[in-house]
Order: sequence, then C-alpha cells, then structure tokens
Amino acid sequence: MSFISLLKKGNKSSGIAALGNTALTIAKGTAAAISGSGTMFATTLHSAADALNQGFVFFGSALAEKEATKRFPSGFGRVVNLFVLIAVIVISIMAYETILKGWELIQHPKASANILLNTSILVLAVLIDGAILWKAMKEIAHETRSGDKGFAVMKNAFKNVNLAAPPTRLVFYEDIIATFGALLALVSVIVAYLTGLAILDGIGTLLIGVLLIGIAIKIGYENTLGLIGVAAPKVVEDRVAGIILADPDVRDIKQMRIIQEGRRYHVESYLELRKGLTLALADDIKIRVKEALLADPDIGDATLGIFETDDIQNWPVDKQ
Repeated sequence: MSFISLLKKGNKSSGIAALGNTALTIAKGTAAAISGSGTMFATTLHSAADALNQGFVFFGSALAEKEATKRFPSGFGRVVNLFVLIAVIVISIMAYETILKGWELIQHPKASANILLNTSILVLAVLIDGAILWKAMKEIAHETRSGDKGFAVMKNAFKNVNLAAPPTRLVFYEDIIATFGALLALVSVIVAYLTGLAILDGIGTLLIGVLLIGIAIKIGYENTLGLIGVAAPKVVEDRVAGIILADPDVRDIKQMRIIQEGRRYHVESYLELRKGLTLALADDIKIRVKEALLADPDIGDATLGIFETDDIQNWPVDKQ
C-alpha cells in the first residue's frame, strides 16, 4: 500500500483539526506579537500544540491502517495510541509554558493593546474550534453508528465518546478545551480592557494552562490502556456475539475475548456447532462466520475455534 493511499485512510477529524489549528496559530501568534497579550500568547501555544498533536495523530492513524506483515503479524493498530501519547507529551510541555507565563503576568501585570485585533481573532478562534468540535461530534456519531442528527449528535458524543477511535477522542477532548479556552481568553481580554485590571490577563492564561494539564492526563490515561491492550466495551461484545449467533449452525459461544487494536477489534472465540457435522462442513461454517465478522468495519481480525455442542448454554441469552 502506497504512502498516499495510507494518508487517505487517516482519521478525517484529526486531519481537519490540524489544518484549522495551524491557521489559528498563525493568526493568534500575529495578534499576540502585536498586542503583547499574555492570554493571547497562551491560546496561541494551545493552538500550536493542537495543530502539532493532531498532525501527529493523523499520520499515526494512517500508519495504523498498514497491513500486517510477517514480522508484525498483529498489524499496526496500536501505533495510533503511541502517536497520541507523543501528542500528550507536547500538550504537557505547552501546559507548563502556559502556566509559567500566566504566573509571570499575575506577578507583573501588563496591559495589552489592540483590543479590537485580539477580540476579532478570538471570535474567529471560537468559530473555527467550535466547527472542528462539531465535526468531531459527527465523527463519533458515525463511528458509533448512532444515526443521530442535529443536536442529538452532541448528546451522543458525550455519551459514547469512549467507543470512538483514539484520534477522534483526542480531537473531541482537545477541542472542547480549545473552544472553552478561546471563550475564556475572549472574556479575559475584554474584562481586563474594560476594568483596567491587567492581572485578569494572567489569571486567564493560568487557567488555560490548567485545562491543558487536565486534558493531557485524561488522554494519556486512555491511550496507555489502549497501548497495553484493553477489552472491548460491552456494546461491541454484544454486537460481535450477535453476528456469531446469527449463523444457523452455531449453537453457542463457549468462550470469547475481544481486544481493541487501535480503532479496530481483534476477536478470539470458540464456537459450539450443531451435532453431526463432518470436519469439512464444520470448517466451512467457521470460515463463513469469520467472513461475517470481518464484514464489520470495526473488526480487524478474527481467530475462531470450533467444538461440537455440549447442550449446555455457556453464553447467556441476555448478552445476545
């Protein structure tokens, strides 16, 4: 598979977010240099961190689509978790720098100039970050197959974000903070200008740094679990069981384990088939069930074993 073909399979949300935040970084950085606003400087670092992170994650998600090789028989699915963890390191560095800047401005308040430029750029940031956040919410709806439209997409995003792909989760969490951070910066700049309390600029900067630390901890924890190998959520387990038990010759699931590999799942299961089958027929049924599983876009690999039914129900009916 060519490099361009891999890029086309990269996570769309992270790719769009990287481009959007690159544009915001340039605009905010220009405004911060002209006005000397600490809050604008902090939100510039935030956008720069987001652009770098989401660019990293986009390339990681594309590389994760690379087919398994003889040397790496399990594929490259978990590579995306590694790239997200690298992004977390970048977020942490940016958070540290932002907090230092905020504390410096609290100790030595300095009024910023060009209020019109700052507010214009921050309004633009709220609109762009908000649009990226909405795109991530729609991607979550697509990945979780909720079928939600309109404002129901927002409710589904918060409810089912844990079922989304790691890159989509990163964009969702980061842009919640980015949108809120831009709003916080906008309020800080305006209030500091109207009241003359320049210290508010430093407080706003410090709060943005604290928000960045929170999101780094959240994303880092989730992707560490993914890198180790985490079991699939119950809704995915139930869907896989439903596909297996839908085959007319499968009587029961003796044992099943589903591990998340990046944005896809690896299924290992032992099936109980109806009695009286020849080995050749049983093997054909196993292949048929495997093909049905791999037809699901969320399932990357399936390893199946077969037994003749023992007439004892191992897989609870309420799990189907």
